[in-house]
Amino acid sequence: MKLVVGQHQPAPLLRRGGNRPRRPASGVHGLGPFRTQEWLESLDQVVDHAGRNRARYLMLSILQRARDRRVGVSNLRSTDYLNTIAPETEPDFPGDEHVERRIRAYNRWNAAVMVHRAQRPGIAVGGHISTYASAAALYEVGFNHFFRGHDAPGGGDQIYFQGHASPGIYARAFLEGRLSSDQLDGFRQELSHAGAGGGLPSYPHPRLMPDFWEFPTVSMGLGPINAIYQARFNRYLHDRGLKDTSGQRVWAFLGDGEMDEPESLGAIGVAAREELDNLTFVVNCNLQRLDGPVRGNGKIIQELESYFRGAGWNVIKVIWGREWDPLLAADTDGALVNLMNTTPDGDFQTYKAESGAFVREHFFGRDPRTAAMVEHLSDTEIWNLKRGGHDYRKLYAAYRAATEHTGQPTVILAKTIKGWTLGSHFEGRNSTHQMKKLTLEDLKGFRDRLFLEIPDKDLDAVKPPYYRPPKDSPELAYLRERRRALGGYLPARRRGSTRLAPIGESAYAVTRRGSGRQAVATTMAFVRLLKELMKDPQTGPRFVPIIPDEARTFGLDALFPSKKIYSPHGQTYQSVDRDQLLSYQEDTQGVLLHEGITEAGSAASWTAAGTSYATHGEPMIPLYIFYSMFGFQRTGDQFWAAADQMSRGFLLGATAGRTTLNGEGLQHQDGHSLLLASANPACIAYDAAFAFELGHITADALRRMYGEPRPDEDQNVFYYLTLYNEPIVQPAEPDDVDIDGIIAGMHRYSPATDATGPRAQILASGVAMQWALDAQRLLRADWGVQADVWSVTSWTQLRREALAVEEWNLSHPDQPGRTPYVTRRLSGAPGPVVAVSDWMRAVPDQIMPFVAGPWASLGTDGFGRSDTRDALRRHFGVDAQSITLRVLQQLAAGGELDTSMPRRAMATYDLSNGTEDQTRSGQ
Repeated sequence: MKLVVGQHQPAPLLRRGGNRPRRPASGVHGLGPFRTQEWLESLDQVVDHAGRNRARYLMLSILQRARDRRVGVSNLRSTDYLNTIAPETEPDFPGDEHVERRIRAYNRWNAAVMVHRAQRPGIAVGGHISTYASAAALYEVGFNHFFRGHDAPGGGDQIYFQGHASPGIYARAFLEGRLSSDQLDGFRQELSHAGAGGGLPSYPHPRLMPDFWEFPTVSMGLGPINAIYQARFNRYLHDRGLKDTSGQRVWAFLGDGEMDEPESLGAIGVAAREELDNLTFVVNCNLQRLDGPVRGNGKIIQELESYFRGAGWNVIKVIWGREWDPLLAADTDGALVNLMNTTPDGDFQTYKAESGAFVREHFFGRDPRTAAMVEHLSDTEIWNLKRGGHDYRKLYAAYRAATEHTGQPTVILAKTIKGWTLGSHFEGRNSTHQMKKLTLEDLKGFRDRLFLEIPDKDLDAVKPPYYRPPKDSPELAYLRERRRALGGYLPARRRGSTRLAPIGESAYAVTRRGSGRQAVATTMAFVRLLKELMKDPQTGPRFVPIIPDEARTFGLDALFPSKKIYSPHGQTYQSVDRDQLLSYQEDTQGVLLHEGITEAGSAASWTAAGTSYATHGEPMIPLYIFYSMFGFQRTGDQFWAAADQMSRGFLLGATAGRTTLNGEGLQHQDGHSLLLASANPACIAYDAAFAFELGHITADALRRMYGEPRPDEDQNVFYYLTLYNEPIVQPAEPDDVDIDGIIAGMHRYSPATDATGPRAQILASGVAMQWALDAQRLLRADWGVQADVWSVTSWTQLRREALAVEEWNLSHPDQPGRTPYVTRRLSGAPGPVVAVSDWMRAVPDQIMPFVAGPWASLGTDGFGRSDTRDALRRHFGVDAQSITLRVLQQLAAGGELDTSMPRRAMATYDLSNGTEDQTRSGQ
């Protein structure tokens, strides 16, 4: 074998010394021992003639090639603290680096000045300037060479901008002419500056800038997981033939400190497993979080490399700028690499807050060999050894490699300096995240470092000027040309999408005819409705059921054979239940998104589907079904972000109620998700009692979100429907059904049969309607009391409408006052009002201020228990007998009944034990 050793030519791997073959490693078959020996000796020759660095690079390249060819060799979990892409393999930079550097300088200046001006007297609204200062190059390389706009062939890229870098994104839009200087002066002043909508929100908020921002990211950790499931949903659309997304890429710009959030790393295995090579994470490793170093005693880049490599990602490290290349090339014995490997992040942070002389002494001076390597360099030259995240050429090589890589998602770990170019008071300082103002000295130094033509006389300490070159300048011409070539300006959000045709009335017949003699829970009733809706030839394919591994619990396994479970790999195995009617079936064109046991992943998947009308112009109808306890309580932050992103769709809180999921106990029994849902302004929550109510609510929801909303309706809402697992005989829809009342929030379902005697009003929702109807019979039969029973489909909608009326009356004092819907409906209804539900009392108490007569509520406050439903309802005091007692107490208090009657009822129904149990309130 002829061996040629050179810098650019990989050598065969052989072992030096003797003819005795080395013993093969465990698990490796030693076929051809002498041939193996030659390869090992070749490696020794590479080390001897080209150095250890070249040998290390060669071995890493071979391991990567083995992985690409699926040889089955384990990959390294971490590599040396070096750039992944060697200088000799970097592609030529295609842009005008000088012009791009000028554009970047303008953006840096305007971003910092915008935040600085927002601290002027009387304003002082805060802001962050150091994050963008560290990330400017990361964004500019993307904007000028990679980020595809909406008009690009095949559609645009989806970019999750790091929230704290928003000033830089605004600054670029200002340079592009999309934002004015007056709008920049309205940063964080959305109401007071030039009227509502005249200012700019603090962070990426699509609901506040619906034509600009696409993805909310500043609740740290949500950007990474949402980006993963967005990339996955793009593949889902493509594989189902709904949209060609093959040319689109998802980019997520993240902070290294942000990666401590569980959501940041929790789903990276999904991206690798599904081979999402349309996804790129760019982690801005400036080594700092809000208070100090991310890993002062460690190395965050190495740690993240291990996580991502172990999960199956392609990892590209961009640590050192081009100025380091000659030094590394001269490092034949690995002394410099050893220093890089062993220096903790805390020291690297300190170096960039000091000086070139400090770096010479405390970094290079730790080893005589490295000290000698930089003897020819001045302290200034040492200080100018850049980090890779500030080097256009290094970043371009990394981005290009990411976009060309196939079979894996890519993470780019770019090392930067927090507060870079802002001056010594900012760069690398632990407090830099909280610093919002520059001194006049800082402003002058910042201007000079960016080579901006702003005279001293214009550098006002409070309101320094923004800078935008003339319209015909080479920089603006270049900027416009690059965005034209890439398909338009970004960020940008498009609102318009196709309106879906209403589904015919026949699909809802399954909910309106009742269940005959069969007992059916509202969960199963909704599943039956869904199956009918999905049969619609136009709108049916738009439904996207999302399940966190509970399909069989909720009855959705009925969809397995017909709709199948989406998998990008299809089903390559024989299912154990393949001979059964409801067998588990995976398919590349499957409709169901079966996410496994991950509410966070399911919520992210639901958000991607629910915003497809904007991100892809393809309206989809996601239905995410879950244990109601593990929805808003567990992933409320994601639902809040989804509301910001203007997601549309259905959340289905199954096994709802504190006493209905009776055997599961404290952790599962939900008595408060409706209260949590009420806090989300975009969430329309309903607690239906009957299947026919669900039918009308669903039809109205589809009309509002996907069809023809009324002029006073916000289309960008989502619906939370609570569903129960307690079977009842579903009644047929009444002939005189009050559809408007069902949608508004309440309708009288069972009027009193006799107008004589004491009267009362019972308001109930969900499964509590059965207890209320039983109480109606007990009151009539045992006590001669006549009660109307109202089905309250939405306590929250009643309250919101009442608050809107109250606000209108306050702002229109010269016009006749309006009356809330709930007040009107109960006006003239005789007797006290008793409200009951399987939720804590705060849920029905939402409407108490708008009920004119005496009010009492019953609920399931406190922790849940495992027991029978009857025992639980007696424990919480919400069963029919307890409702009866409360009605009698209210009537007696009002002088309509003898005061002895409640005591007699307590004895008759044996209510002396349980109803006063203090543990109900958690005491």
